[in-house]
Amino acid sequence: MHDDDEPVGRVLGRRHALALLGFAGAALTVVGTGVATAAPEPAGGDCVDCVARPEQVEGPYFVDEELNRSDIRSDPATGVFSPGVPLLLGLSVLQIRDRRCVPLKDAVVDVWHCDAAGVYSDIASEGSSGKKFLRGLQVTDRGGRVRFTTVLPGWYRGRTVHIHIKVRTTGTDGKPYEFTSQLYFTDEFTAAYLARPPYNAKGKPDTTNATDFIYRQGGDQLLLHPRRHSPHAFTANFAIALDLSDPTVGDDDSQGPGPGPGPGPGPGPGPTGQPPIPPTSPPSPTSTPPTTT
Repeated sequence: MHDDDEPVGRVLGRRHALALLGFAGAALTVVGTGVATAAPEPAGGDCVDCVARPEQVEGPYFVDEELNRSDIRSDPATGVFSPGVPLLLGLSVLQIRDRRCVPLKDAVVDVWHCDAAGVYSDIASEGSSGKKFLRGLQVTDRGGRVRFTTVLPGWYRGRTVHIHIKVRTTGTDGKPYEFTSQLYFTDEFTAAYLARPPYNAKGKPDTTNATDFIYRQGGDQLLLHPRRHSPHAFTANFAIALDLSDPTVGDDDSQGPGPGPGPGPGPGPGPTGQPPIPPTSPPSPTSTPPTTT
């Protein structure tokens, strides 16, 4: 039996799942219409319990850059790094199969979010056309794992602090399957780092988790719990378990052009639903990353 066939968890019923909502590092997946399925963060090879969590809206700022890289902090054209507190984000993608959770190999995982000033890259309304900072994808290994190096995101009007994720693979029916959601932080955690440079130049955020209309749709089940990795960096892990037999959740999640929940209009039509073909090698930044925040 290969590593990618090894069961790493068990599927739980709804009642038992509710008892785990306070578990640090709890995550998502997909079972039923508009509902995802999640798993607590794996720790040292321990079993993962797959429980129900929500899928969330893609939003207007996804751009299918097909930018295969682990370190997403820089603009690949200039090598300039986005300022901010470094975050090492580890994601584990699992498949619910035969009532077991097994690692999902070769899934394409996109991550994108705004910078410390609340700006998304490659969005005309943001004045960032052609730039590609804080965007990237990775393909899961045999253990279903990807890892991104980024910075803690800033905020913009009307939204609490968040990170977007999208997982694209193939469903059991042979059709493209994608799961899209958003990851959050506790208000206490964001308040602490937003009070420091370079984030504090924007002032205090106007939206908390409790007042964010998207967070209220299950965001408490999508919380990251970062740990101090070094004096100037954090690390966080999250597990995403998918039911690839559910075509409703696996439908194309793209959002067309037009105003979205953020500060400006959307970037245009979303992805076609087919997982992108990653380039053979990721672009290499031409400058060294900042060592301090």
